[in-house]
Amino acid sequence: MNRRIACGVGSAGVDWQQRADVVVIGTGVAGLAAALAAHRKGSRTVVLSKAPDTATFYAQGGIAVVLPHTDDSVAAHVEDTLAAGAGLCDPDAVQSIVADGYRAVADLVDDGARFDESAPGQWALTREGGHSRRRIIHAGGDATGAEVQRALDHAAATLDIRRNHVALQVLHDGSAVTGVLVRNADGLGIVHAPSVVLATGGLGHLYRATTNPEGSTGDGIALALWAGVGVTDIEFVQFHPTMLFDREGAGRRPLITEALRGEGAVLRDARGEPMTTHHPMGDLAPRDVVAAAIEARLRQSGDECVFLDARSIALLVQRFPTVTAACRAAGIDPTREPIPVVPGAHYSCGGVATDVYGRTDLPGLFAAGEVARTGMHGANRLASNSLLEGLVVGARAGLTAVEHSHTAGAPMAKVEERQHTALDRRVLQAAMTEDASVVRDAAGLQRLSDTLADATPRSMTTRAAAEDVALTVTARAVAAAALARNESRGCHHRGDYPDSDPAQAFSRTLHGDHAEACLR
Repeated sequence: MNRRIACGVGSAGVDWQQRADVVVIGTGVAGLAAALAAHRKGSRTVVLSKAPDTATFYAQGGIAVVLPHTDDSVAAHVEDTLAAGAGLCDPDAVQSIVADGYRAVADLVDDGARFDESAPGQWALTREGGHSRRRIIHAGGDATGAEVQRALDHAAATLDIRRNHVALQVLHDGSAVTGVLVRNADGLGIVHAPSVVLATGGLGHLYRATTNPEGSTGDGIALALWAGVGVTDIEFVQFHPTMLFDREGAGRRPLITEALRGEGAVLRDARGEPMTTHHPMGDLAPRDVVAAAIEARLRQSGDECVFLDARSIALLVQRFPTVTAACRAAGIDPTREPIPVVPGAHYSCGGVATDVYGRTDLPGLFAAGEVARTGMHGANRLASNSLLEGLVVGARAGLTAVEHSHTAGAPMAKVEERQHTALDRRVLQAAMTEDASVVRDAAGLQRLSDTLADATPRSMTTRAAAEDVALTVTARAVAAAALARNESRGCHHRGDYPDSDPAQAFSRTLHGDHAEACLR
């Protein structure tokens, strides 16, 4: 229906309206898992996608999952996850998600996914940082995300997926969700729906260089905060230890999977000396430990990067074709020379506060995948737990969203006027990279907060403008939460508080979209 109605969104009004039972925002692993689950329950499901690529597609390492008839166990996987999470995981959430992993992977295989085999009918397993067992299944060597995305895209081919649709606001009446405000090529519109699932991915483009695709601009964090829903553990931004180094590199940079280290690659500094993590797992320590060790070595030496020596890996090209191609595109032959790497912004361990079914404290609003904080990751995500969580919680969120839509009726959404501000994206990224990167301190975080306070009014008339607003809101949240945590824990490293404080072994939830927002 394409008729104009008065709505309180400036003088433009709304150009179109539609109805659905469930709206899913995002088309990565969590979004499509949610949409497929909802669709298969007979729900009128609309999927909104603003960008052609997803973080899922770029995932290299694999899916951490406990397989039957191996020496692994759910208890061991839970123990490894809790250890990596540095005291902030929710043990019940970890147990619930890990225990459901094999079923979720089996469902993905039913949808057409195919994983590498070590023998006919037997999936090949590798090991990554923080894992005590070889429990990572993979596809195409180091192209697991591409295979997961392919299978889900194929299964979702008949779904109602709206491309180039930017979600601007989750609409609600103060007590429950009523729909989504959207901009597309036809203008401003509303999808009226009682259930909305945020599966918008991460926030990597808060920083100058990241492993994330261009669409990872913190949209879901901003949408939740504007709807009055809290975000938890947002200070814990994981920097992957090994992003391909490029002196002029900005934007999305290739990830060099830690599965290389699981197969024997070794980290060395510019003089060829092995890295020291002071951790019993060495180069296979959790990501926060390795990233911090690299950062410390670079600060001490003044070097621009360290090196990952993978020349000892047999059949390197065949086992890691994605890494090999990325290196060769940069003029590096990993079979003959070490790979230059640096830590890079990679994954948000915190996010919109949910339970293990994706439910937030606003009835009708759900979140799954990287945008959500279920308690699975705590202060530092264990390698390859992200696709696992996306599959499990995504499907659960889709089913729970359908259940809610059955009881909520057909709401009529109304739009409220909201003033937005944004900082120039390059200025924001430079400030975040300087003051809220691998190591932070109070002086830098306060300087960052002051910079973010200089944001100016911005109308969200284009995708880029909407992303700039979301980045600014999300940056304020990260800065506020990081400034409040006066300790080092997981992937939050404070140079002025280098030790963990047992009295701060708790999660904080933030409400509001300003740097001075309430923390509790």
